[in-house]
Amino acid sequence: MINFKITGTKTVFEGRVFDVRVDNIKYNSGNNGIREVVIHNGGAVVVPVNSDGKIVMVTQYRYPFGKKFLELPAGKLEKDEDPFVCAERELTEETGYISKNLTKLGQIATSPGFCTELLHIYLARNLSSGKLNREEGEYGMEVFEFSLQEVEGKIRNGEIIDSKTICGIFYYRSLLQTGK
Repeated sequence: MINFKITGTKTVFEGRVFDVRVDNIKYNSGNNGIREVVIHNGGAVVVPVNSDGKIVMVTQYRYPFGKKFLELPAGKLEKDEDPFVCAERELTEETGYISKNLTKLGQIATSPGFCTELLHIYLARNLSSGKLNREEGEYGMEVFEFSLQEVEGKIRNGEIIDSKTICGIFYYRSLLQTGK
């Protein structure tokens, strides 16, 4: 049950990756409040699995943390872009692979307390070589291949802390266990 109404809204920041909106709200009790919302187009994440059953991952420098993260390939949706198209693009851009068998596993809300970002997670099988097409900020990426057990070990030991990667691996593991 929603116990408030929005009494005013203002976009206070318009950026390249996200915007920030501030909403003034009034609770049913009469008290006022403020909600700050990050508006994000969302993105696509790919769990690429090669013919040997190895998961293809990349390292990417993450500016806010000042270090490289081991992650699944992923990228931001352009305005009104189909997540499937984004997943295909990011797979090739970041790993150099293409897939003729891309299926959606699910989606996640990354930070629903303050952000509208939804990430669409896809499984890519039947990989074949494509052409890397990295953006300037991705030039230092490295590509690695690990078994599912190795990836799960890296999650358990804290080497992989990226949430979209952990969720993508969960979806993939669930698919293997249930066949759905």
